[in-house]
Amino acid sequence: MFKKSLLALAVASTLFSCQQQGQQRTANVLKAAAKEYYPGEDDDWLTKKPEQVGMDAAKLQEAVEWAKTQETTQMPADFSTQEVIFGKLLGSMPTDRASTNGLILKNGFIVAEWGDTQRADPTYSVAKSYLSTLLGIAIDKGLVKAITDPVANYVQDGGYDSKQNRNVTWEHHARQTSEWEGALWGKKHDFVGKEEYGRGERKPRTLQAPGAFYEYNDVRINRLALSLLRVWQKPLPDLLKEEVMLPIGASDTWRYVPYHNSYAEVNGKRMASVSGGTRWGGGLWISARDEARFGYLFLRKGKWHNKQIISEEWVKEATSVRGPVGPDYGYLWWLNTEGKAWPDAPTTSYAALGAGQNTIWVDPEHDIVIVWRWHDGNPNELIKRVLAAVKA
Repeated sequence: MFKKSLLALAVASTLFSCQQQGQQRTANVLKAAAKEYYPGEDDDWLTKKPEQVGMDAAKLQEAVEWAKTQETTQMPADFSTQEVIFGKLLGSMPTDRASTNGLILKNGFIVAEWGDTQRADPTYSVAKSYLSTLLGIAIDKGLVKAITDPVANYVQDGGYDSKQNRNVTWEHHARQTSEWEGALWGKKHDFVGKEEYGRGERKPRTLQAPGAFYEYNDVRINRLALSLLRVWQKPLPDLLKEEVMLPIGASDTWRYVPYHNSYAEVNGKRMASVSGGTRWGGGLWISARDEARFGYLFLRKGKWHNKQIISEEWVKEATSVRGPVGPDYGYLWWLNTEGKAWPDAPTTSYAALGAGQNTIWVDPEHDIVIVWRWHDGNPNELIKRVLAAVKA
Protein backbone atom coordinates (compact mmCIF):
# COMPACT_ATOMS: atom_id res chain seq x y z
CA MET A 1 0.00 0.00 0.00
CA PHE A 2 2.84 2.36 0.91
CA LYS A 3 4.60 1.67 -2.41
CA LYS A 4 1.36 2.29 -4.33
CA SER A 5 0.94 5.62 -2.55
CA LEU A 6 4.48 6.63 -3.44
CA LEU A 7 3.89 5.68 -7.08
CA ALA A 8 0.65 7.66 -7.22
CA LEU A 9 2.41 10.65 -5.67
CA ALA A 10 5.23 10.42 -8.23
CA VAL A 11 2.77 10.23 -11.14
CA ALA A 12 0.81 13.19 -9.80
CA SER A 13 4.01 15.17 -9.31
CA THR A 14 5.11 14.42 -12.88
CA LEU A 15 1.73 15.42 -14.31
CA PHE A 16 1.78 18.63 -12.31
CA SER A 17 5.29 19.40 -13.52
CA CYS A 18 4.29 18.76 -17.16
CA GLN A 19 1.24 20.95 -16.69
CA GLN A 20 3.38 23.73 -15.27
CA GLN A 21 5.83 23.45 -18.16
CA GLY A 22 2.98 23.54 -20.65
CA GLN A 23 1.49 26.60 -18.98
CA GLN A 24 4.91 28.28 -18.98
CA ARG A 25 5.40 27.58 -22.69
CA THR A 26 1.96 29.02 -23.42
CA ALA A 27 2.75 32.05 -21.31
CA ASN A 28 6.05 32.52 -23.17
CA VAL A 29 4.29 32.34 -26.55
CA LEU A 30 1.65 34.84 -25.44
CA LYS A 31 4.34 37.09 -24.01
CA ALA A 32 6.28 36.99 -27.28
CA ALA A 33 3.11 37.68 -29.27
CA ALA A 34 2.28 40.60 -26.99
CA LYS A 35 5.59 42.21 -27.94
CA GLU A 36 4.57 42.39 -31.58
CA TYR A 37 2.90 45.68 -32.33
CA TYR A 38 0.28 45.97 -35.07
CA PRO A 39 -1.19 49.28 -36.16
CA GLY A 40 -4.92 49.91 -36.05
CA GLU A 41 -6.92 50.79 -39.13
CA ASP A 42 -5.91 53.48 -41.63
CA ASP A 43 -4.16 56.33 -39.73
CA ASP A 44 -4.16 54.56 -36.37
CA TRP A 45 -0.42 53.90 -36.41
CA LEU A 46 1.92 54.68 -33.52
CA THR A 47 5.06 56.69 -34.09
CA LYS A 48 8.06 56.19 -31.82
CA LYS A 49 11.23 58.15 -31.42
CA PRO A 50 14.23 56.30 -32.86
CA GLU A 51 15.90 55.98 -29.47
CA GLN A 52 12.81 54.19 -28.12
CA VAL A 53 13.43 51.30 -30.53
CA GLY A 54 17.21 51.20 -30.34
CA MET A 55 18.11 53.58 -33.16
CA ASP A 56 20.34 56.64 -33.36
CA ALA A 57 18.06 59.62 -34.07
CA ALA A 58 20.75 61.79 -35.69
CA LYS A 59 21.92 59.06 -38.07
CA LEU A 60 18.36 58.16 -39.01
CA GLN A 61 17.57 61.79 -39.75
CA GLU A 62 20.68 61.96 -41.94
CA ALA A 63 19.31 58.99 -43.91
CA VAL A 64 15.95 60.69 -44.37
CA GLU A 65 17.48 64.01 -45.42
CA TRP A 66 19.56 62.18 -48.04
CA ALA A 67 16.46 60.33 -49.33
CA LYS A 68 14.62 63.62 -49.75
CA THR A 69 17.25 64.77 -52.28
CA GLN A 70 16.76 61.80 -54.59
CA GLU A 71 13.63 62.80 -56.56
CA THR A 72 13.16 60.56 -59.63
CA THR A 73 14.04 61.84 -63.09
CA GLN A 74 12.83 58.69 -64.85
CA MET A 75 9.35 60.10 -65.28
CA PRO A 76 8.05 63.62 -64.73
CA ALA A 77 5.20 64.27 -62.33
CA ASP A 78 2.67 64.44 -65.20
CA PHE A 79 3.74 61.02 -66.62
CA SER A 80 4.29 62.66 -70.03
CA THR A 81 7.11 60.24 -70.92
CA GLN A 82 5.06 57.12 -70.18
CA GLU A 83 4.58 56.00 -73.78
CA VAL A 84 8.15 56.92 -74.75
CA ILE A 85 9.46 54.63 -72.03
CA PHE A 86 6.93 51.79 -72.15
CA GLY A 87 4.93 52.08 -75.40
CA LYS A 88 1.29 52.53 -76.36
CA LEU A 89 -1.04 52.81 -73.38
CA LEU A 90 -3.88 50.37 -72.78
CA GLY A 91 -5.16 51.91 -69.55
CA SER A 92 -5.56 55.22 -67.78
CA MET A 93 -2.85 57.20 -66.02
CA PRO A 94 -3.16 59.92 -63.37
CA THR A 95 -2.34 63.47 -64.35
CA ASP A 96 0.20 63.91 -61.57
CA ARG A 97 1.86 62.15 -58.64
CA ALA A 98 3.47 62.87 -55.29
CA SER A 99 7.12 63.81 -54.97
CA THR A 100 9.61 61.39 -53.48
CA ASN A 101 8.25 60.05 -50.20
CA GLY A 102 8.58 57.17 -47.80
CA LEU A 103 8.54 55.83 -44.29
CA ILE A 104 10.60 53.53 -42.10
CA LEU A 105 9.18 51.00 -39.66
CA LYS A 106 11.13 49.53 -36.76
CA ASN A 107 9.39 46.80 -34.75
CA GLY A 108 6.20 47.87 -36.53
CA PHE A 109 6.33 51.49 -35.30
CA ILE A 110 6.86 54.44 -37.64
CA VAL A 111 10.23 55.93 -36.79
CA ALA A 112 10.63 58.17 -39.84
CA GLU A 113 8.35 59.55 -42.53
CA TRP A 114 8.79 62.10 -45.31
CA GLY A 115 6.72 63.46 -48.18
CA ASP A 116 3.10 62.66 -48.98
CA THR A 117 2.83 59.04 -47.86
CA GLN A 118 -0.97 59.02 -48.09
CA ARG A 119 -1.16 59.77 -51.81
CA ALA A 120 -2.38 56.75 -53.83
CA ASP A 121 -0.06 56.63 -56.86
CA PRO A 122 0.75 53.92 -59.41
CA THR A 123 3.33 51.55 -57.93
CA TYR A 124 4.24 49.83 -61.21
CA SER A 125 5.77 46.34 -60.80
CA VAL A 126 5.42 46.31 -57.03
CA ALA A 127 1.99 44.99 -58.03
CA LYS A 128 3.65 41.71 -59.04
CA SER A 129 4.31 40.88 -55.39
CA TYR A 130 0.61 41.40 -54.67
CA LEU A 131 -0.30 39.00 -57.50
CA SER A 132 2.16 36.50 -56.05
CA THR A 133 0.34 36.80 -52.73
CA LEU A 134 -3.02 36.02 -54.33
CA LEU A 135 -1.44 32.94 -55.90
CA GLY A 136 -0.14 31.93 -52.47
CA ILE A 137 -3.56 32.31 -50.89
CA ALA A 138 -5.08 30.24 -53.72
CA ILE A 139 -2.61 27.48 -52.81
CA ASP A 140 -3.33 27.94 -49.08
CA LYS A 141 -7.04 27.47 -49.77
CA GLY A 142 -6.56 24.49 -52.09
CA LEU A 143 -7.80 26.24 -55.23
CA VAL A 144 -4.40 25.39 -56.70
CA LYS A 145 -3.12 22.05 -55.41
CA ALA A 146 0.57 22.62 -56.10
CA ILE A 147 2.59 25.47 -57.54
CA THR A 148 4.34 22.97 -59.82
CA ASP A 149 1.03 22.00 -61.48
CA PRO A 150 0.57 23.03 -65.12
CA VAL A 151 -1.81 25.97 -65.36
CA ALA A 152 -3.61 24.05 -68.13
CA ASN A 153 -4.93 21.70 -65.44
CA TYR A 154 -6.99 24.60 -64.07
CA VAL A 155 -7.54 27.01 -66.97
CA GLN A 156 -9.13 25.98 -70.26
CA ASP A 157 -9.56 29.23 -72.17
CA GLY A 158 -7.22 28.40 -75.05
CA GLY A 159 -4.24 30.21 -73.55
CA TYR A 160 -2.45 26.99 -72.62
CA ASP A 161 -3.46 24.69 -75.48
CA SER A 162 -0.34 25.02 -77.63
CA LYS A 163 2.66 22.73 -77.41
CA GLN A 164 4.72 25.66 -76.08
CA ASN A 165 2.26 26.66 -73.38
CA ARG A 166 0.69 23.42 -72.16
CA ASN A 167 3.56 22.69 -69.75
CA VAL A 168 3.72 26.16 -68.20
CA THR A 169 3.28 25.82 -64.44
CA TRP A 170 2.17 28.34 -61.83
CA GLU A 171 5.76 28.34 -60.58
CA HIS A 172 7.09 29.24 -64.03
CA HIS A 173 4.79 32.26 -64.11
CA ALA A 174 5.79 33.30 -60.57
CA ARG A 175 9.49 33.04 -61.41
CA GLN A 176 9.17 34.75 -64.82
CA THR A 177 10.48 31.65 -66.58
CA SER A 178 7.20 30.61 -68.24
CA GLU A 179 8.20 31.38 -71.86
CA TRP A 180 4.45 31.64 -72.48
CA GLU A 181 3.81 32.44 -76.13
CA GLY A 182 0.94 34.53 -77.39
CA ALA A 183 -0.86 37.86 -77.29
CA LEU A 184 -3.00 39.33 -74.55
CA TRP A 185 -4.94 42.59 -74.43
CA GLY A 186 -3.27 43.64 -77.71
CA LYS A 187 0.34 43.06 -76.62
CA LYS A 188 2.52 40.16 -77.78
CA HIS A 189 4.93 38.23 -75.58
CA ASP A 190 7.98 39.13 -77.70
CA PHE A 191 7.97 42.94 -77.18
CA VAL A 192 8.71 43.89 -80.78
CA GLY A 193 8.28 47.50 -81.94
CA LYS A 194 8.88 50.92 -80.38
CA GLU A 195 5.28 52.05 -80.83
CA GLU A 196 3.95 49.17 -78.73
CA TYR A 197 6.85 48.77 -76.30
CA GLY A 198 8.80 52.05 -76.26
CA ARG A 199 12.31 51.65 -74.92
CA GLY A 200 11.30 48.20 -73.72
CA GLU A 201 11.27 46.73 -77.25
CA ARG A 202 13.14 43.47 -77.67
CA LYS A 203 14.47 41.57 -80.65
CA PRO A 204 12.81 38.27 -81.56
CA ARG A 205 14.55 35.18 -80.17
CA THR A 206 14.04 31.45 -80.07
CA LEU A 207 11.68 30.42 -77.31
CA GLN A 208 13.02 28.02 -74.69
CA ALA A 209 11.16 25.31 -72.82
CA PRO A 210 9.08 26.58 -69.87
CA GLY A 211 11.34 26.92 -66.84
CA ALA A 212 14.56 27.12 -68.86
CA PHE A 213 14.88 30.88 -69.42
CA TYR A 214 14.21 33.96 -67.29
CA GLU A 215 12.67 37.05 -68.86
CA TYR A 216 11.01 39.97 -67.10
CA ASN A 217 7.86 40.09 -69.18
CA ASP A 218 4.62 41.90 -68.39
CA VAL A 219 2.54 40.10 -71.03
CA ARG A 220 3.26 36.81 -69.28
CA ILE A 221 2.52 38.24 -65.85
CA ASN A 222 -0.75 39.60 -67.21
CA ARG A 223 -1.47 36.06 -68.37
CA LEU A 224 -0.84 34.89 -64.78
CA ALA A 225 -3.33 37.51 -63.54
CA LEU A 226 -5.98 36.33 -66.00
CA SER A 227 -5.38 32.71 -64.99
CA LEU A 228 -5.76 33.64 -61.32
CA LEU A 229 -9.03 35.41 -62.17
CA ARG A 230 -10.32 32.22 -63.76
CA VAL A 231 -9.28 30.09 -60.79
CA TRP A 232 -10.74 32.44 -58.18
CA GLN A 233 -13.76 33.24 -60.41
CA LYS A 234 -13.83 36.66 -58.82
CA PRO A 235 -12.13 40.00 -59.67
CA LEU A 236 -8.66 40.10 -58.12
CA PRO A 237 -9.10 43.62 -56.68
CA ASP A 238 -12.09 42.33 -54.69
CA LEU A 239 -10.04 39.38 -53.48
CA LEU A 240 -7.08 41.55 -52.54
CA LYS A 241 -9.41 43.76 -50.53
CA GLU A 242 -11.16 40.88 -48.74
CA GLU A 243 -8.19 38.58 -48.19
CA VAL A 244 -5.42 41.08 -47.47
CA MET A 245 -6.13 44.81 -47.38
CA LEU A 246 -9.15 44.84 -45.06
CA PRO A 247 -7.58 42.38 -42.58
CA ILE A 248 -4.42 44.51 -42.31
CA GLY A 249 -6.39 47.73 -41.82
CA ALA A 250 -5.42 49.45 -45.08
CA SER A 251 -7.09 52.69 -46.13
CA ASP A 252 -9.86 52.86 -48.73
CA THR A 253 -7.79 55.02 -51.10
CA TRP A 254 -6.03 52.27 -53.08
CA ARG A 255 -7.33 51.10 -56.46
CA TYR A 256 -6.38 48.27 -58.81
CA VAL A 257 -7.12 49.71 -62.24
CA PRO A 258 -7.58 47.40 -65.29
CA TYR A 259 -6.77 48.26 -68.89
CA HIS A 260 -9.63 49.60 -70.97
CA ASN A 261 -9.82 46.29 -72.85
CA SER A 262 -8.78 43.74 -70.20
CA TYR A 263 -12.12 42.06 -69.59
CA ALA A 264 -12.99 38.37 -69.64
CA GLU A 265 -16.15 36.33 -69.25
CA VAL A 266 -16.09 34.20 -66.11
CA ASN A 267 -19.11 32.07 -65.25
CA GLY A 268 -21.21 34.15 -67.60
CA LYS A 269 -20.13 37.43 -66.01
CA ARG A 270 -17.91 40.14 -67.48
CA MET A 271 -14.97 40.70 -65.15
CA ALA A 272 -11.95 42.96 -65.32
CA SER A 273 -8.52 41.34 -65.37
CA VAL A 274 -5.75 43.41 -63.82
CA SER A 275 -2.09 43.75 -64.75
CA GLY A 276 1.23 43.09 -63.08
CA GLY A 277 2.25 46.72 -63.30
CA THR A 278 1.62 50.11 -64.88
CA ARG A 279 3.81 49.65 -67.96
CA TRP A 280 0.77 50.23 -70.19
CA GLY A 281 -1.37 52.21 -67.76
CA GLY A 282 -3.72 51.12 -65.02
CA GLY A 283 -2.20 48.89 -62.35
CA LEU A 284 -2.14 49.17 -58.60
CA TRP A 285 -2.50 52.74 -57.32
CA ILE A 286 -1.72 52.82 -53.63
CA SER A 287 -0.16 54.93 -50.87
CA ALA A 288 3.20 54.43 -49.21
CA ARG A 289 1.44 53.87 -45.89
CA ASP A 290 -0.68 51.05 -47.29
CA GLU A 291 2.41 49.54 -48.89
CA ALA A 292 4.14 49.64 -45.52
CA ARG A 293 1.30 47.56 -44.10
CA PHE A 294 1.80 45.00 -46.86
CA GLY A 295 5.54 44.87 -46.19
CA TYR A 296 4.91 44.54 -42.47
CA LEU A 297 2.52 41.63 -43.10
CA PHE A 298 5.39 39.79 -44.77
CA LEU A 299 7.82 40.81 -42.04
CA ARG A 300 5.44 39.13 -39.58
CA LYS A 301 5.42 35.97 -41.75
CA GLY A 302 1.89 36.49 -42.99
CA LYS A 303 0.32 37.09 -39.59
CA TRP A 304 -1.68 40.11 -38.46
CA HIS A 305 -2.52 40.18 -34.76
CA ASN A 306 -3.58 36.59 -34.08
CA LYS A 307 -4.77 35.81 -37.62
CA GLN A 308 -2.66 34.09 -40.27
CA ILE A 309 -3.56 36.05 -43.42
CA ILE A 310 -1.03 34.24 -45.61
CA SER A 311 0.54 30.96 -44.57
CA GLU A 312 4.02 31.23 -43.09
CA GLU A 313 5.07 28.52 -45.54
CA TRP A 314 4.09 30.66 -48.52
CA VAL A 315 5.90 33.73 -47.18
CA LYS A 316 9.05 31.62 -46.82
CA GLU A 317 8.74 30.06 -50.27
CA ALA A 318 7.90 33.33 -52.03
CA THR A 319 10.96 35.05 -50.58
CA SER A 320 13.47 32.23 -51.09
CA VAL A 321 15.63 31.28 -54.07
CA ARG A 322 13.58 28.92 -56.21
CA GLY A 323 16.07 27.66 -58.79
CA PRO A 324 19.21 28.27 -60.87
CA VAL A 325 17.48 30.05 -63.78
CA GLY A 326 17.28 33.82 -63.57
CA PRO A 327 18.42 36.43 -61.05
CA ASP A 328 18.21 36.34 -57.27
CA TYR A 329 14.44 36.02 -57.42
CA GLY A 330 11.65 34.31 -55.50
CA TYR A 331 8.01 34.26 -56.48
CA LEU A 332 7.74 37.79 -57.90
CA TRP A 333 9.88 39.13 -55.03
CA TRP A 334 13.48 40.38 -55.45
CA LEU A 335 16.00 38.74 -53.13
CA ASN A 336 19.45 39.51 -51.73
CA THR A 337 20.63 35.95 -51.14
CA GLU A 338 23.95 36.56 -52.88
CA GLY A 339 24.35 40.05 -51.44
CA LYS A 340 24.46 41.62 -54.88
CA ALA A 341 21.20 43.59 -54.85
CA TRP A 342 21.98 45.51 -51.66
CA PRO A 343 25.58 44.80 -50.56
CA ASP A 344 25.16 46.50 -47.18
CA ALA A 345 21.93 44.69 -46.33
CA PRO A 346 21.37 41.26 -44.78
CA THR A 347 21.16 38.43 -47.30
CA THR A 348 17.78 37.55 -45.78
CA SER A 349 16.22 40.84 -46.87
CA TYR A 350 13.93 41.08 -49.90
CA ALA A 351 11.85 43.64 -51.77
CA ALA A 352 8.97 44.42 -54.08
CA LEU A 353 10.26 46.77 -56.78
CA GLY A 354 8.68 48.87 -59.52
CA ALA A 355 9.53 51.59 -62.04
CA GLY A 356 10.03 55.08 -60.67
CA GLN A 357 12.07 53.24 -58.04
CA ASN A 358 8.97 52.26 -56.09
CA THR A 359 10.34 50.11 -53.29
CA ILE A 360 9.07 48.01 -50.38
CA TRP A 361 12.14 46.57 -48.63
CA VAL A 362 11.75 44.03 -45.82
CA ASP A 363 14.52 43.17 -43.36
CA PRO A 364 13.60 40.35 -40.94
CA GLU A 365 17.02 40.45 -39.27
CA HIS A 366 16.58 44.02 -38.01
CA ASP A 367 12.75 44.04 -37.90
CA ILE A 368 12.64 46.90 -40.40
CA VAL A 369 10.46 47.83 -43.38
CA ILE A 370 11.38 50.69 -45.71
CA VAL A 371 8.97 52.10 -48.28
CA TRP A 372 10.59 54.59 -50.65
CA ARG A 373 8.87 55.98 -53.72
CA TRP A 374 9.64 58.17 -56.73
CA HIS A 375 13.40 58.30 -56.27
CA ASP A 376 16.54 57.92 -58.36
CA GLY A 377 18.72 56.89 -55.45
CA ASN A 378 20.35 53.49 -55.15
CA PRO A 379 18.22 51.68 -52.53
CA ASN A 380 21.39 50.29 -50.99
CA GLU A 381 22.53 53.81 -50.15
CA LEU A 382 19.40 54.44 -48.09
CA ILE A 383 19.48 50.96 -46.56
CA LYS A 384 23.12 51.46 -45.57
CA ARG A 385 22.31 54.74 -43.86
CA VAL A 386 19.27 53.36 -42.05
CA LEU A 387 21.15 50.28 -40.78
CA ALA A 388 23.96 52.54 -39.56
CA ALA A 389 21.37 54.06 -37.22
CA VAL A 390 20.57 50.68 -35.64
CA LYS A 391 22.43 50.40 -32.37
CA ALA A 392 24.17 47.09 -31.68
